[in-house]
Amino acid sequence: MVREIKPQRGPQEKFLATCADIAIYGGAAGGGKTYALLMEPLRYMNVLGYRAVIYRNQFNQINSSGGLWDESTDMYQGIPGAVGARSPKYHWTFRNKASLYFDFLHRDDDVYKWQGAQITFIGFDELTHFSENQFFYMLSRNRSICGVRPYVRATCNPDADSWVAEFIKWWIDPDTGYPIQERSGKIRWMVRLDEVIYWFDTKQDAVNAAIDHGIDHEKAAVMAKSVTFIASTLQDNKILMRNDPGYMANLLALPLVERERLLYGNWKIKAAAGLMFKRTQVTMVEQIPKDVILWCRGWDLAATSEDEKGNPAYTAGVLIGKRRNGRYIVADVINKRLAASEVRKLVLMTAQADRAAYGRVVQRLPQDPGQAGKDQAQSYMKLLSGFIVKIMPESGDKVTRAEPFSAMWQGTETMEIGFVDVLIAAWNGPFFNQYESFPQSDFKDMVDAGSSSFNEIENGRTYSDPPTGGGLNKSSYWR
Repeated sequence: MVREIKPQRGPQEKFLATCADIAIYGGAAGGGKTYALLMEPLRYMNVLGYRAVIYRNQFNQINSSGGLWDESTDMYQGIPGAVGARSPKYHWTFRNKASLYFDFLHRDDDVYKWQGAQITFIGFDELTHFSENQFFYMLSRNRSICGVRPYVRATCNPDADSWVAEFIKWWIDPDTGYPIQERSGKIRWMVRLDEVIYWFDTKQDAVNAAIDHGIDHEKAAVMAKSVTFIASTLQDNKILMRNDPGYMANLLALPLVERERLLYGNWKIKAAAGLMFKRTQVTMVEQIPKDVILWCRGWDLAATSEDEKGNPAYTAGVLIGKRRNGRYIVADVINKRLAASEVRKLVLMTAQADRAAYGRVVQRLPQDPGQAGKDQAQSYMKLLSGFIVKIMPESGDKVTRAEPFSAMWQGTETMEIGFVDVLIAAWNGPFFNQYESFPQSDFKDMVDAGSSSFNEIENGRTYSDPPTGGGLNKSSYWR
């Protein structure tokens, strides 16, 4: 039985058919972007000297389960003459003629590993994860002596803050942030002079501009590059929609900002006040429900009495419980200005009160980088001896860490009320004010603490049955 490898009709087919020097494909999740990128080298697999490299930002995006290597193996195995190997780099050879390598460019300096290289086809999987410097340096390695004109292909999801958003803005509606369908696949021409990109409708206009900047005609003709952006969404990937119908539901369950980016391909939307947390999307309750199976209090510790702007710093502790029915309860919030010497006392007293009131409670504290952070972590472990303590380095920015809790707070796109309950208490006003103004607010301590608590609940594996009676107070010992 002959296995057929071909693009799906629509954007994927258009991406593989374009003659542009640089083609960027995607703009939403699930559009078959990586699959298209892996198909591209197959057209030249019998060309002697054809060299291709596909880059990811991190190595584990190549070798992890379901990563680039696994996807390529699913596609290439069984192709006559195709041989895959993991050493010295992950790569494929085809009939000992063409080759495809996988590599990562994490830091800007990583590009110098490829100094002097000649790469016929350069692919970037998730271009927004790479810097502009990385992209244009590798463009200088895009050379060929095999008879195939050198070219670049890239995939991406929307990121309003990335250099890619500016690079492809001609293809994006400036008002809505969505791709302009009539421009998808249209080719424009660019030249990059003194790190500034100039755009033109024709190659001749681009060449003339380079000549006007003192570039001789021969070099100007080479500098002019044709560029296109081809938009796709999940709906364009009929195979994925058929094989995994639940994937659409997963995207619909994302917070508003991520849903707009990954489902609808919005290049303009950013996390802004009121988009991630609204008080009208939670359910207010008068007492703690009795079906809580896991408690965690996340902390955001103020190491000094003032922040870098001279504003009084806060220590925040947010107690969240996960209920048996899948909902979450915000049961207690501490948010107080404290001198550094008082923070430790507050954490210990709160851990004691949490255990008395709610039983088994995980206390999760952040670990600062460096030796000072390690010393502080050891100090808190000794202080909280006998309690369930998790001390974790925080990774990612504050918005990224808050997104999982925001998803549960908002619920799905069709829901007016999410999956979060909040206990009626005196701390509600400041709590909601900060959450609704996130991430523009000066203070984000309660949001950070809540994110830490929620993420520990979802990533932890220590569940316990809810108490059978008593021991559940309406408020903790401190307000």
